Amino acid sequence: MQTLAHFADGGPGPWILFFPLIWAAVVIGGITFLRRTVWRGRGGPRRPSVDDHSPITVLGHRFASGEIDEDEYWRRLSVLDEQFGRTGKGGAA
Repeated sequence: MQTLAHFADGGPGPWILFFPLIWAAVVIGGITFLRRTVWRGRGGPRRPSVDDHSPITVLGHRFASGEIDEDEYWRRLSVLDEQFGRTGKGGAA
């Protein structure tokens, strides 16, 4: 009985199936490498940039550091919400 690729006649035998697996691993490894390095910055969802000097952010920092209390924070945030058109009470974003 002859095995794959005439193993008894000096052919590669079942090892010939190993080479396509090696090439598949090389291709998958290359794609994984490119996705983690080169293609990382392209496409996908963008994070909105946070302005550290916006009034709402400064107010949030002052509240977090304890300079103002919770009542004053909410009072000032409501004024800033009216001025800048922000909706809801989501804290200092």
